[in-house]
Amino acid sequence: MSMFNIFDTAASGMSAQGMRLNLVASNMANADAVSSSIEQTYRARHPVFQTMLNQANPDAAATGVRLAGVVESQAPLIQEYAPEHPLADEAGYIFRPNVNSVEEMANMLSASRSYQGNAEVANAAKQLLIATLRMGQ
Repeated sequence: MSMFNIFDTAASGMSAQGMRLNLVASNMANADAVSSSIEQTYRARHPVFQTMLNQANPDAAATGVRLAGVVESQAPLIQEYAPEHPLADEAGYIFRPNVNSVEEMANMLSASRSYQGNAEVANAAKQLLIATLRMGQ
C-alpha cells in the first residue's frame, strides 16, 4: 500500500463515521416525535457500510469503506394510550418512534471515537512523510 493511500483510507473512514453521526443526530432529534398512525411514525435509521476493494488487485487489502445504504429499524413502534392527545387516533392511541436513546448515545460515542482514530492515522502518516522528507536534508 502506498503511503498516500493511507490518506484515502482514513478519509473514507472519517466520511463514513460522519454519515453515521448524522444518522444518530437525526434519530435523536426525532426520538420524541408523535404520530397518529403507524405509517407516519418515524423509524430509527442505521447505516450499512461496505468495504472498498482495490480495483487493480482484488486480492489486496481493502482500501476503505463506503456507505452502502441506510436501513430503517424493524423494532416495533411504541404505541401509547393517550386519548386526550390531539394526535390520538380514533381508538385513543398515539405512536412514538422506535428510537432507543441509550443505543443511539452508544452509537454516537463509537462513531466519534472511530472518526478520531481515523484522524489520528492521517496525522501520523503526515508526520511520517514530513520526517522522511527531512531525512534528505
